[in-house]
Amino acid sequence: MSRTYRVGQIVPSSNVTMETEIPAILQARQHIEPERFTFHSSRMRMTHVTPEQLKSMDADSDRCAVELSDAHVDVLGYACLVAIMSMGLGYHRISEERLHALTVDNGAPAPVVTSAGALVHGLKTLRASKVALIAPYMLPLTQTVVAYLEHEGIEVIDYRALEIPDNLDVAAHDPKRLPGIARRLDYAQADAVVLSACVQMPSLGAIDEAEQLLGRPVVSSAVCTAHQMLRSLDLAAVAPGAGHLLSGVYAESPTPSKA
Repeated sequence: MSRTYRVGQIVPSSNVTMETEIPAILQARQHIEPERFTFHSSRMRMTHVTPEQLKSMDADSDRCAVELSDAHVDVLGYACLVAIMSMGLGYHRISEERLHALTVDNGAPAPVVTSAGALVHGLKTLRASKVALIAPYMLPLTQTVVAYLEHEGIEVIDYRALEIPDNLDVAAHDPKRLPGIARRLDYAQADAVVLSACVQMPSLGAIDEAEQLLGRPVVSSAVCTAHQMLRSLDLAAVAPGAGHLLSGVYAESPTPSKA
């Protein structure tokens, strides 16, 4: 008999993408693996992607973690990459440890995956030491993402900041445009391309096309988050239609704590 896992997500109040792409990835997995998933969210207030709103929002993540642990979720995901990265280099480790401790204190311990940490770990799983990326943020926040990845030992050889200030406008960006944008990056020396360094900018439907166009692994923050969630549950990290990272080649790769 297959088990059903509860997937909890801490989501910015204006995010409408993470609750579609993560379920889409895991529901596609259900066609090839026996496990089933339900999805549960708690929201942090944020409408504009500014350093001030991101800091205020991150402070609310503790409440969300406790609320989700009340539901005894099996894994908890923090669905805002730039909120974590704007809090300081390496902050994903601090956030993951703090939020996990809150679930323990609440009597329902659950592993915590941040999309920021998942992107770092996903690229390292691919052994991608050089990448090119697309982000929807204004240029200063995009540069924060670049600096964060480079602090983790991942060189960003080229990037494009789409400079979309409103978070709902980020969600409305047409993913069909992303392969063409990626094609204009200087990616010749890149080991992988990040099609969306943001869990609000949709990209899942363009991952396979971009891989074929660019001839190298293509990931997104959402794809990396799904991969790490599955490994945190000790499940095979595989799902059709989500690119090379979830193709099955890295189905049994270790989580950061076991690497």
